[in-house]
Amino acid sequence: MSTLPPSSPVRLLLCDDHAVVRAGLRALLSSADGIDVVGEAATGEEALAMAAHLNPDVVLMDLQLDDGMDGVTATRRLTAGGSPGPRVLVLTMFDTDADITRAIEAGATGYLLKAEQPEELFSAIRDAASGRSTLSAPVADRLLTRLRSPRPALSAREHEILAQLARGLGNREIARALFISEATVKTHLGRIYGKLGVETRAGAVAVAKERRLLP
Repeated sequence: MSTLPPSSPVRLLLCDDHAVVRAGLRALLSSADGIDVVGEAATGEEALAMAAHLNPDVVLMDLQLDDGMDGVTATRRLTAGGSPGPRVLVLTMFDTDADITRAIEAGATGYLLKAEQPEELFSAIRDAASGRSTLSAPVADRLLTRLRSPRPALSAREHEILAQLARGLGNREIARALFISEATVKTHLGRIYGKLGVETRAGAVAVAKERRLLP
């Protein structure tokens, strides 16, 4: 998307599954110069449909959406089109390595935390519309730390356990399938979580799929 002329307001679409949050954001953004909220979506599917006919410059996207498509998938769909589409600026409460990585790899222009000051949010929206990236300070710190200390690759056994995890198996079932003890499974899971920068089984599977670590 080309940079907007200085006189043109940024057309913004909100996507958050909490009506109270959307109302609060709309009220907050109404006080900002040069930002025009053109619509509100409660789901990823709604965001895609509304973006298609409202043509927003920026979609302010929450990652955790209760129903249907999550924010990462919606971000990927919004930014994957052949024609210039909207910029996606993530606004979330979550700053785990997995969430940050998935959002940026999906095409998000920026990643902000909901604890940001209003002026930081306004500035990030304008930057996103102009094609400039913005990261909350804690997010930028995490990315820099990760780049400076790349995580080691998974071992062959960890790949095997990850594959079983993706099938939805529990620790006991994984132990039986691989002929190892449950304690050994737990030890490997802890190492897998650490290497992938996640804290849950679902997070490990999600990151593994993003990085094409699964067969």
